[in-house]
Amino acid sequence: MAEPRLSVRSAKARDLARRLARRESRSIVDVVERALESYAIREAALEPASTFYASLTASNDIDLEKVIRENRQVRSGVEL
Repeated sequence: MAEPRLSVRSAKARDLARRLARRESRSIVDVVERALESYAIREAALEPASTFYASLTASNDIDLEKVIRENRQVRSGVEL
């Protein structure tokens, strides 16, 4: 059975993978797999934006607009 193949149509990605593979004395496949695994781990730690914003709106925090309005002071400005 033939090995699975991945076609990358980006010349920049292909050249970068080749350079990294040569520099680290690894195969291109190994470089790409390691990069994708690293990306997956890094991105898995982030929560989706919708979840983050839902947690902000669900909390009983203070009303920042109200605090700003109550503490706003009118400044006379610079006297010329």
